Amino acid sequence: MKTLPPDLAASLASGITTLAWCWIVTRRDGVRFGFTDHDEDLTVEGVACSARTGLTASALEQSGGLAIDTLEVMGALSDDRLSEADLARGLFDGAAVAAWRVDWGDPSQRVLVTSGHLGEVARGRTGFVAEVRSLAAALNQPRGRLFQRGCDAVLGDARCRVDLTVPAYRAEARVGAVLSGRSFRSTGLAAPGDGWFAGGRLVWTSGSNAGASAEVRRDARIGPAAGTTIDLWEPMPEPIAAGDGFTVTAGCDHTFATCRTRFGNGPNFRGCPHIPGNDAATAYPRRDG
Repeated sequence: MKTLPPDLAASLASGITTLAWCWIVTRRDGVRFGFTDHDEDLTVEGVACSARTGLTASALEQSGGLAIDTLEVMGALSDDRLSEADLARGLFDGAAVAAWRVDWGDPSQRVLVTSGHLGEVARGRTGFVAEVRSLAAALNQPRGRLFQRGCDAVLGDARCRVDLTVPAYRAEARVGAVLSGRSFRSTGLAAPGDGWFAGGRLVWTSGSNAGASAEVRRDARIGPAAGTTIDLWEPMPEPIAAGDGFTVTAGCDHTFATCRTRFGNGPNFRGCPHIPGNDAATAYPRRDG
């Protein structure tokens, strides 16, 4: 049950209201943004809520149980602080969202209606649609570990313990020739063989995509002179250009064989490679042994 400020409750009871929605978005890096569907900017919780995005929201239905409440907000990418490139780079992924109902005549009269995190975001060059999931969504995520053959650690994290700063697992290079929005050729990229960087992380150090990262889908050595071709899983937010610098780390397919032979990290493997398979589970005694 919501507790309304007395003046806001009286305004609602009168039937004549001056209400607007305000959304305060807090990114994981701590940067806060405010947006409103009012035709003028409003200040809520010390955050300036911009009206330039033309932000609107779908109907919100809240339940008293543990069901996940969702709503969608949509708007134009017209605000200097909210661009298509920022959304594509994932800067707003998992951002916290607080939705306020505000009396635009007196913004101090407001009530927090719901809070949650950004979910799926569909974007284009001029607009976006973002899903806001309630806090109950965290209860719908799997927790703990699974009994499985593959390793469930992230390469290079505290559980894996592989040092990705070692030159054998890390390389710096530049784009030589652009093949597509997610594929390019680079010279001087040393690797023991094809697929060494597949599944690895590529971070751009210069160019229009500086600071953005992507996962490597495939890498293949063309030859000492032609260099190495790298394919990414997704196109980058901005066009890749010749001369753009990047760093890339070795990839891992989370199998015990790769962990042991490529990284020499068998003792830290976080899977169960000796799980009996389906053949063992369905086997039965036979006279011939």
